[in-house]
This record gives sequence, structure tokens and C-alpha cells, in this order.
Amino acid sequence: MIETQESAPQANASEHLGIVEKLSYGLGDLASCLYWQTFMIYLTFFYTDVFGISALAAGTMIGISRISDAFFDPVMGMIADRTKTRWGKFRPFFIWMCVPMAVLGVLTFTVPHVGDNAKLIWAYVTYNALMLIYTAINIPYTALMGVITTNALERTALSSIKYVGAFAGGMIIAATLLPMAKVGGWLGAQTVERGWQLCFTIYGIAACACFITMFFTTRERVLPPKKQVTSVTSDLKDLVTNGPWLILVACTLAFILFVALRGSVTAHYFKYYVGKQSFTLPLWLPKSMAGTQTWEWETIASMYNTSTQFASLVGVILMPFVARMGGRKIAFMVLMMIAVCCTGSFYVLRPDQVPLIFAINLLGSITGGPIIALLMTMYADTADYGEFTKRRRATGLIFSASIFSQKQGWGFGAWAALAILNSTGFVANQAQTPETLHGLVRLMSILPAGIGIVSMVILMFYPLHEGKMAEIEVELKKRRAADGSESTVPA
Repeated sequence: MIETQESAPQANASEHLGIVEKLSYGLGDLASCLYWQTFMIYLTFFYTDVFGISALAAGTMIGISRISDAFFDPVMGMIADRTKTRWGKFRPFFIWMCVPMAVLGVLTFTVPHVGDNAKLIWAYVTYNALMLIYTAINIPYTALMGVITTNALERTALSSIKYVGAFAGGMIIAATLLPMAKVGGWLGAQTVERGWQLCFTIYGIAACACFITMFFTTRERVLPPKKQVTSVTSDLKDLVTNGPWLILVACTLAFILFVALRGSVTAHYFKYYVGKQSFTLPLWLPKSMAGTQTWEWETIASMYNTSTQFASLVGVILMPFVARMGGRKIAFMVLMMIAVCCTGSFYVLRPDQVPLIFAINLLGSITGGPIIALLMTMYADTADYGEFTKRRRATGLIFSASIFSQKQGWGFGAWAALAILNSTGFVANQAQTPETLHGLVRLMSILPAGIGIVSMVILMFYPLHEGKMAEIEVELKKRRAADGSESTVPA
């Protein structure tokens, strides 16, 4: 049985965030997702079909890199928690790390003309370096949500805008990367390798602009208790004894696996299973689209991924209203069930049923898109819960450890997807066997659907409903007023 959740109180006027600050915070995820969305849906394709290494080698490299990098997340969280500057704990990292991330992005998506062993070393070095810098900027960015405001409703709205930025960044990647990178594409690249390199030069400049803007337009307001004594051992002990946080980590890991299995083979699915398709479209459409059209797989995949991001964006915009109706836990259960059913239905879809593939995916994306945003607002609650029960606060560690679970999920998911694909006899840029095609279908449908159900079972045990959080918020305000820790960091 899922308990009925009480409504949280309305935010006081002094707790409301301005629209400029909210939108600026969303720019951070837009910038981050120019890279993260590439990692999710195109990285495996880049390494197998552009960079030129085998599926097994690519999967192993990505899996090892993400899983090992994930252990840096808690370290980065503790570094951020201990950072003291006139601008706060988290904001300075936006300035310090944005340019290195842009440079490493270009190097990662550069294909060197060297031998196979040297090429693999290049992939390991550049991708791992990029992920370390990405962690160093993204952990403070994510933790910033926990110190901008203490109000649960404002955090939900802020998380919604954060993921509006995320899916906007995802839409940019989905709509532009393949068309820009291909030979003779929008950038006029003479080779696909050069196209990818030019793309990430442009994306890197855009990401820097977003992070610099966010640095100047956001503030940190929630400070740790003044009497708090910083200790790595105590921080880690508080973390592993925070029951609600442990439940969220397990749920997040399962949810990311649900997404990662599909995302890691989406481009392969359209290139090898769906392929080129002809459509007869209504005559009332513009002349360039009306009538019989033949679309290459790149066009179909780009439109699919773009529509996925757009539908997820719509879902995130609607998330605060859905969460208010029944609470975030119930919202998760309902949305996840619909997403799981949509995912599982891909098992019976044929390659020529592209309109149906798109329609089912749109419904699954509208419901699946808000889920990670819901989970992130709950992580902010577990930071409050930790302060409430332990009288200590480690916001950066809470959020870094949550991202640790996401990276573990993506690392294992990418490795598992490519390992399964490799076991079916997959060979890049060749016609695939029926066994390989069936493997692609299973990776897009029943395998992730089963893991999605596991995530729902785990979250049933999450105890911090809206009524409980309202009680915690009131108590923490009393404590902060008593010890004078409600002062804000200078802009």
C-alpha cells in the first residue's frame, strides 16, 4: 500500500526565487547535457562506427571509465562542501572548469590517425579526462539546488526548470549532431571524423557561455550549521546511515539502467533494424515534406531523439502539477508504470511501423522524462533529513553520491548493452544477422522494462512524503534562526 501524502505548504514570499535566477540555473543543465546527452545516445555509436573500435572494446572502455570515474563523485562532493570563497562553495567551479571541459570535449571527439592500440589509449585518456572535469563542474552544479532555497515547492519548480534545460540541451544534440557531423552536412565537413570534431568545438563554446552566465546570476542561501565540525569520516557515516538516501540511490541506479540499455543502442537500432524508410505524408504539409518521402536512418534517428527530448521536456514542465496532485512518490509510480509499458511494447514493433514507434515513444518520454527530476528533488529532501537527524549537513556529498549511482548505472548499462550486442555477432558497418537484430529489439524493449519494474518496487519503501518534509522544514528553520546560520552568501 502507498500512503496518501499530505500537501506541502506554500512558499513564503521571501523564499520565492526570481525568474531570472531560475532560468539561469536551467542553463547549467543545458550546457551539461550537450555532453551528457551525447554520452547517452551517441557515444557507443561514435566509438564503434566513427572512431573505429570494436563493440566489446568500446563497451569495456566506457564501462570501466564510468564506473571508475563514479568513485570520484563523492570525493568531488566533499571537496565542494569544504570550498570557501566569497562566491560560495559551488558557484566558483563553473568558472574554473568550463574551459577545460570544452577543450577536452574537442579532444575526446577527435579521431587520431594512429594504430589501433594507440587509438584505444587516446580514447581511454581523453574520455576519462573529460569525465573527471565534467564531474568537477556538474557535482557543484547539482548540489547548488540544495542551497538556493529550503522550500520543497520551490525546489520542485527549480528542478523542473533544471530539466527543462537538460532536455533543451538534449534536443539540440538530437536535432543537430548527426546532420552537422555527417559528410557534406550542415558544417560542410569532408569527413565524418572532422564533422564530430567541429561539432564539439561549437558545443564547447556554448557550454562555457551558459556556465559563466549562471555564475553571475545565481546565489547560495542555505549554509551548514555554524557549529558543524567538518569530518570526512562523519560525513560518510552520516551518508550511509541516511535510510531515505540509500533507497533513492538504489532506485536511481535501477532507473538509469532502464534508460541506459535503450540509449546505448538507439542509434544502432535505427541504423541496422529500422534503416531507410519510405513514407506517404499528407498533402497539406509543406511541399518539402508532403507526398512520398524516403528518409535515411540518420534523419529518422535524429527526429526520434529530438521528439524524445521534446516530449521529455513537456513532461518536466508538467511535473510540478503532477507532483502537487498526489505527491512525488505516487507521481513516480504512475509515470514509471506508463513508461515501462511503452518500453516493453517495442518488442512487437516492426521496422516499417515508424509512425507507431514514434507515437509510443512520445508517450513513454512524456511520462519517463520527469522521473529523474522527481528523484533529484527527493535528494535535496534527504540532505534536509540528514541535517534534521544528525545536525550536520553535507549537501555536496549527498548530490555527488547520487550522481555516483547514475554513472554506475550508465557505465554498467553501456557495457551490458554492447556486451549483449557483441555476443550476437555484431560487426559495425555491416549487414547484421537475424540474431543481432533480435538482440537490438530486446535491448530496446523487454530487458529495460524489467529493470524499470525493479525501480518501482524499490521506491515503495521511500518514507519522506510531503507532510514529513513540511515538519522537517519548520524544525530546521527554528534551528537556523537560533544559531544564526540563515545568512546568505554574497552575490
